[in-house]
Amino acid sequence: MQLNHDVYTQAHNWLRVRVARYHSRMTFTALISDLDGTLLDTLDDLAGAVNTALKQLGLPQHPVEKYRYFVGDGRRTLALRSLPEGRRDDVTLEQILQIMNDGYMKQWMGMTRPYPGIPEMLDALTERGIRLAVLSNKPHDYTEATVATLLSQWRFEHVLGEAVDNPKKPDPSCALRIAELMNVTPEQCVYIGDSGVDMKTAHAAGMYPVGVLWGFREATELLSEGAALLAHRPADIVRLFG
Repeated sequence: MQLNHDVYTQAHNWLRVRVARYHSRMTFTALISDLDGTLLDTLDDLAGAVNTALKQLGLPQHPVEKYRYFVGDGRRTLALRSLPEGRRDDVTLEQILQIMNDGYMKQWMGMTRPYPGIPEMLDALTERGIRLAVLSNKPHDYTEATVATLLSQWRFEHVLGEAVDNPKKPDPSCALRIAELMNVTPEQCVYIGDSGVDMKTAHAAGMYPVGVLWGFREATELLSEGAALLAHRPADIVRLFG
């Protein structure tokens, strides 16, 4: 569902005024970013891994675009959402998870790339001395491997993904842990992401929530979950840091 153009314009203009006033009172020194749908376009590889698993189980596959609404809440939820309602039993779920994980391990770099403008954004933030970190609901090992392989040109001080000791977003624990490790306050952190889960995480952690419009979800979701600013392009993020 798209926002009515006039409503969207009015809301976005109001948000620009709000961020200007907020920014005048606070100096941001750190950026914590979601990974899939924010820094990297991973949709084709994720969809390919799940569709391959569904095919092996003799279950219907989905168009790639549908995965925009399946991803974002961890791999178990992704697998569960992909299954037909009548096949969401524990046995089938474990089967698809195993096949999906094996397949993704082989093809996770097939089409995954940084979004246009992300390298330039990271360059500009690095030049300004902004502290960088990644927080994802992707499994921790894949999160680390992805950042180390495709974003190795930039220094991310902390990279966290889903793990036993890393609660999934929107639990704010990992976001707060990152801020503490970087010795910055939550109020000094901008948190960017492409989903309502990310906006909930930022709010729960007391960080500044920015929704990105080049990712998987729409403006309506980001605004309804509390985005204080909508970024149309990566360069909009840089402006927050002066």
